[in-house]
Amino acid sequence: MTDSPSSTGENPHKRWRIKVFSVTWMSYAGYYFCRKAFGIVKPELKGEYGFTDIELAHIWTAYLVAYMLGQFLAARLGRQIACRVLLLVGMMTSLIANFGIGFVITGGTDAYWALISLMMINGFAQATGWPGNVGLLAKWSRHTERGRLMAWWGTCYQIGSIFAKHFAAIMLATMGIAWSFWGASFILLGVWALFYFWGQEDPESVGLPPMIEEIEVQGGDEGGSVQEHTLPWKEAFRIVIAMGVLYFCFKFLRYALDSWAPMLLEESFDNLDTATAGHLSTAFDWVGFLGVIAGGYLSDKVFGSHRTPVIFWMTVGMFIAMTLLYVLGSTHLVMFVVCLGMVGFMMMGPDSLLSGTAAMDVSSKEMAVVASGIINGLGSIGPVIQELVIGHLKTTHGPESVFILLVVMAGIGVVGTGVLWMYCRRNHLAL
Repeated sequence: MTDSPSSTGENPHKRWRIKVFSVTWMSYAGYYFCRKAFGIVKPELKGEYGFTDIELAHIWTAYLVAYMLGQFLAARLGRQIACRVLLLVGMMTSLIANFGIGFVITGGTDAYWALISLMMINGFAQATGWPGNVGLLAKWSRHTERGRLMAWWGTCYQIGSIFAKHFAAIMLATMGIAWSFWGASFILLGVWALFYFWGQEDPESVGLPPMIEEIEVQGGDEGGSVQEHTLPWKEAFRIVIAMGVLYFCFKFLRYALDSWAPMLLEESFDNLDTATAGHLSTAFDWVGFLGVIAGGYLSDKVFGSHRTPVIFWMTVGMFIAMTLLYVLGSTHLVMFVVCLGMVGFMMMGPDSLLSGTAAMDVSSKEMAVVASGIINGLGSIGPVIQELVIGHLKTTHGPESVFILLVVMAGIGVVGTGVLWMYCRRNHLAL
C-alpha cells in the first residue's frame, strides 16, 4: 500500500497519521470490550450459575496474572515482529477467547477450570494492546508533539472502559449473559478488520518518508533548551525499570479505586443502593479523562515536552486529593464524589504519561514497544497485589485501613516521581 503527495497539495503524512491515530484508539478501546464483561456479569455468575466469591476471585486473578506476564512477553515479541502483527494477533486471540467464554458459561458443565484457562489466554492476548499501540504510535509521531498526541489518544481506556461496562450490562439485560461476551467479540472483530487496512507499521510502509524529529526541545519552565538525544538501550533500561516501579504505584491505586470504590461508597453511606454507588463511582473515570488531556498539553506547551515535572506535580495533587478523600469523604456524599473525581484527574495524567508518552521518549522509536511493555508489566503487578491486600485489610481492619493504605501509596508515588524528575533534570534528559 503506497501513498504520495497529490497535485492538489494534500498532505499524505497527515492523512495517514489521522488513520493510524483513529484505528489505534479504537483498537485499545476495543480491547476493553473484551476485558470488562466479566466484572459486569459477576453477580449473575454467582446468583444464577452457582460460582462462589472465591472461585470468581480466582478466575479474575488468573486473568490479571496472565496480563502482567503477557506484558513482558509482548515487550520481547515487540523486538522480533512488527507492532502491527502483534496487535492483529492479540486482538484476534482475545476475541476468540472471549467468544469461547460465552459458550463455556452456557454449556451446562463445570465451567470453572475452562473459564480459568480462557481468561488466562485472554489475559495474554490483552497484554499486546498497550505496548503494541504505543510502539506503533512512536513511529508516527515526533517527540515535541507526543504529549498532546497521547493526551487525546490516552482517553481510549477511560472511554473504552465506560462504554464497555454499559455495553456488557445492556447485553446481559436484553440478550443474556453469553451475549455480554459474544457482543464484545463482534465489536473487536469489526475493529480488527478496520485495523488491518489502516493500522500500518510506519510511514515507510506506505511509501512515505520517516517522521523527522525536532533538533531541539525547548526547556519551558525547566529553563533553557535540552538537546534531544536517544539514549542507548542499556542506559535507558535503568530509567524504564524505575518508571515501571513507579507505575506499580499508579496501577495499584487505579485498580483499587476501580474495584473497591463502589463498595466503599455503599458502606460509607447507609441509604445508598448498589446501582447508585456504581454510577457515582464513575466520577473517577469521567474526571480522569480530563486529567489525561491536561497532563499531555501541560507537558508539551508549558514544560517544553518534558514529562517528569508534570508527572511529579500532578502526583502531588493526587496525594492531596487522596488525603482529602480519606479525611472528608466519609462526612458527606458530595465530598466523596468530588474528591474521587479530583483523584481521577490528578492520577490519570501521570498514568498516561508514564506508560505512554515517556515510554516513547526514553529510547528509540523501535524500542518504544519494549519500554512500554516493561513499564506496563511491572505496573500490572499492582492490580494483582491490591486485590489481595485490600480484601484482607478491609475484612480485618475495616474500610478506614483501606483509605490509609491508598494515601500511603500516593505518598510513595510523590517521592518516586520527584526522584525521577531530579535525575532527568540533573542529566539533561529530554524526558
